[in-house]
Amino acid sequence: MFELELYETEDGKEPVAEFLDSLDHKMSAKLIGLMELLEEKGTELREPYSAPLGDGIFELRCKLGSNITRALYFFYIGKHIVVTNGFVKKTQKTPPAEIKLAKDRRKDWLRRHEQDSDAGKKGKRGEDHETERI
Repeated sequence: MFELELYETEDGKEPVAEFLDSLDHKMSAKLIGLMELLEEKGTELREPYSAPLGDGIFELRCKLGSNITRALYFFYIGKHIVVTNGFVKKTQKTPPAEIKLAKDRRKDWLRRHEQDSDAGKKGKRGEDHETERI
């Protein structure tokens, strides 16, 4: 099983959660259900539910009647999925601005989480180093 996280900005805003809240109740419920399926299947989830957009960005595809929504996401080490943004699809192709937003948010997320990870490693290295000296 994978762990799914909704992207959060550095100042605590939750654009994906806000997007889900803005949708019709049925569409929101269906998209959340697809996110649960994504958590379960992870990298094994394929069309018609998920499709790669390139450069490590994927889209979760949700259709209810004639309404179509998408949620963009990426995978991270350790069975981790980060949903970066969502939008109501109105054109044949995924808008380049949405893909760019997903990449920008991935870059931001990685910068913040890899800093946290590096800080933790440095602390552990220091502790290990102290232990080695004793």
